[in-house]
Amino acid sequence: MLPKIFRRIPLAWLQLKKEKTRLAVALAGIAFADMLMFVQLGLLDALFDSATKPHQNLQADLVLINPQFQTLFYIKSFPRERLQQTLAYDGVKSVRPLYADIAQWRNPQNRLSRGILVWGIDPANPPFDLPEVNQHLDQLKLLDRVLFDRASRPEYGPIPDLVKQHGSVEAEVNRQTVQTVGLFQLGASFGADGNIVASDSTFLKLFPNYQPNQIAVGLINLKPDADVQKVRSQLQASLPNDVKVVTPQEFAQIEINYWGNQGIGFIFGMGVAVGFIVGIVIVYQILYSDVSDHLPEYATLKAMGYSDRYLMTMLMQEALLLAALGFIPGLALSIGLYQITYAATLLPIAMKLNRAIFVLSLTIIMCSVSGAIAMRKLRAADPADMF
Repeated sequence: MLPKIFRRIPLAWLQLKKEKTRLAVALAGIAFADMLMFVQLGLLDALFDSATKPHQNLQADLVLINPQFQTLFYIKSFPRERLQQTLAYDGVKSVRPLYADIAQWRNPQNRLSRGILVWGIDPANPPFDLPEVNQHLDQLKLLDRVLFDRASRPEYGPIPDLVKQHGSVEAEVNRQTVQTVGLFQLGASFGADGNIVASDSTFLKLFPNYQPNQIAVGLINLKPDADVQKVRSQLQASLPNDVKVVTPQEFAQIEINYWGNQGIGFIFGMGVAVGFIVGIVIVYQILYSDVSDHLPEYATLKAMGYSDRYLMTMLMQEALLLAALGFIPGLALSIGLYQITYAATLLPIAMKLNRAIFVLSLTIIMCSVSGAIAMRKLRAADPADMF
């Protein structure tokens, strides 16, 4: 059996739909507030998802980084010999070095330059769990050969189409000519609009100032029976303090913390708060106007013996009904905005079930708070003053 607060919802609906224009304005306001919250939360998730996409595709049980490492887009390197030293420890099966840096890619059509993230890998021991990259390892062994991320922004030129048409295409990276011999998919992010993968030899040729004995990230794979935390503790205690040993999850969290502390997370969070406050104000104005217009009727009900609790329950029902009805168009519009945003930015923004549930919860709280504030006007309904 339904709780009392839900059993009288039809009465609340009749009350709301008497003023169709006011109802439409209320639903539009709630939908706008929900849409604002959805967009801010969606962009925040897209920021974190895109920034950690490379981390999610690394093949490693442990990761070796510089203690001052904060993000893949501003690399702090460390001596490569540290990675080789880990092979002397029980439980370590293999290691992989990874280079990364930002280069200037010149669009082959309009000759405009744009920063692109270059990944330097050992073709004999690839660090990424990306089948398309691993299919082109033999080609990457040749100098000046690269793979292009098809999910990069279009400002780099129609590289995917040219590669599909001709098999390969020449491009200029850091004023050096390279041959794009294949495609893969990783995705753009807030830090880099595109990615290319090259061999470590090609990478060092593109970055002549990069020290060969310095690497950005070291990937450690353990034997099947090894205890990850035990090996990690041994490595961290024995290796010099110019390196830090973390798990892949901690490695990704470092990236999330970096972007979250740059003010971007605060800005998106503030947008959610603004949407929440806007929704409270809109719903409060609607409910307050409804109570004011029907104050004589409420006073009459009180004179007939109905308690304040009964009347306040009716008002709360109206608030919950507005929350449910306003959420639906807000959700639909947000899904459309996500698709538009993805098409324009190629950021991985899409509707998630947990986000929809979270915004629905905020909407219910938002309307409940508005109803609670509007109840003050209802309590003032004195039958003696009305008659």
